[in-house]
Amino acid sequence: MTFPPFPPPGPHDPSERVLFPFPPEIDFSTASDLLPLILSRTHARPGGPPGVLVLDLTPTRFMDSQGVRLINEVRQLLRPRTRVHVVARPDGLASHVLEVTGLRRDVPVYDNLPEAMAA
Repeated sequence: MTFPPFPPPGPHDPSERVLFPFPPEIDFSTASDLLPLILSRTHARPGGPPGVLVLDLTPTRFMDSQGVRLINEVRQLLRPRTRVHVVARPDGLASHVLEVTGLRRDVPVYDNLPEAMAA
């Protein structure tokens, strides 16, 4: 499976925020591969873990309960040092799944990437 490339650092402080783009599909076959990638991206950093990890679900067209489990697991593993923010298109399936499962109450969800990176 191929995952989207990591974007170059933006104008924000790279030690405080890390962006992790999600693939177009998150299900049983991809979620288990994503967890170690996310953790390695946050732990293998000079200066330690970031203050905020932004999970970008805007390219995600399909997500089932494994995506919710993955986000919740990442959030629990990175606590208390790193906050997790999620970006999801308001009209997309990922946003709907986050709403239906109630994860949206526990994790800040933003409609666009600039908002999430600035928060």
